[in-house]
Amino acid sequence: MATLPVKPKAISKRLVASLPERSKDVITTRFGLGDSPMETLDAIGKRYGITRERVRQIENHAIKLIQDSDAFAKEAESFEKLEQSIRDLGGILSEETILKALAPDKETRNHLYFMLVVGKQFTHSKGDKDFSKRWYVDTDVAKAVESALKTVHGMVRPSDVLTEAKLIENVKQCLTRVNAKYRTNDTILRWLELSQCLVSNPLREWGRISAPGIKVKNIRDYAYLALKRHGSPMHFSEVAKSIQDLFGKKAHKATTHNELIKDDRFVLVGRGYYALSEWGYKPGPVVVVIERILKDKGPLTREQIIEEVGKERFVKTNTVLVNLQDSKFVKKGDKYTLA
Repeated sequence: MATLPVKPKAISKRLVASLPERSKDVITTRFGLGDSPMETLDAIGKRYGITRERVRQIENHAIKLIQDSDAFAKEAESFEKLEQSIRDLGGILSEETILKALAPDKETRNHLYFMLVVGKQFTHSKGDKDFSKRWYVDTDVAKAVESALKTVHGMVRPSDVLTEAKLIENVKQCLTRVNAKYRTNDTILRWLELSQCLVSNPLREWGRISAPGIKVKNIRDYAYLALKRHGSPMHFSEVAKSIQDLFGKKAHKATTHNELIKDDRFVLVGRGYYALSEWGYKPGPVVVVIERILKDKGPLTREQIIEEVGKERFVKTNTVLVNLQDSKFVKKGDKYTLA
């Protein structure tokens, strides 16, 4: 968290002090500047017996009164310090990023948000299909960043999963019009938090929500990431432990096993061992695996069949041999063929 060089709570208190009583109450409750939580326009309107639109008018008028007040002029240095903090973080940031980066708690965030609203140097943009709600202090930087991110959005296909380093590099290549001081990995990651199109998973991989393993909601998704990171088949008990170790999520062995069984992203390849179907593993018992191998490769010796089955299943040699003894299934000669 960056250090905030001003005290938003004290500043907001001084700014609202000179407002008429009703205007002060509207501002205080709308922004959560007092002891009570934020209130909606409707809730305030019901208290006063007026419409939500009238409350909005009172709010806007109160903000204008503050901006024209002597108290506001006296806080010029504080607003300049906040502006510089936002510039240091990247010049354009999502509202959530600013509040989390500069305010240690929810109460302080309310007061900081109020400073953003009344400060004339802070420009707000509503959320849209490309970007979340955001604030910026440099129009040129904001335009360049949004243009670069839109270009990157177009480069990422629905199924793409990118490493964080790769995505940062893609953004850097599109940021030709931005000062080099901003082209740091940390700043670019903060800019990526603006995106409504790209998100990251707990392994810090990026992609669209449609990409495999990007949107993580449940144990199955964490199991997918654990196996993907491991890179080879794992026993369900190992998967459960990996979920705990990697992501800090409690995963009972039995629950994890049940989730793996129900999801076609996972293939049972041995007693309790699972692999990812995207690795080329296909479901089915050993007899089905042997059938598929003989169809694909033609007649094979016993040793060749054992070797090929071993590439797909974690089973003992005897399990393969038992299935080869079924004359209704295979014919034995110099080599085995399908019956």
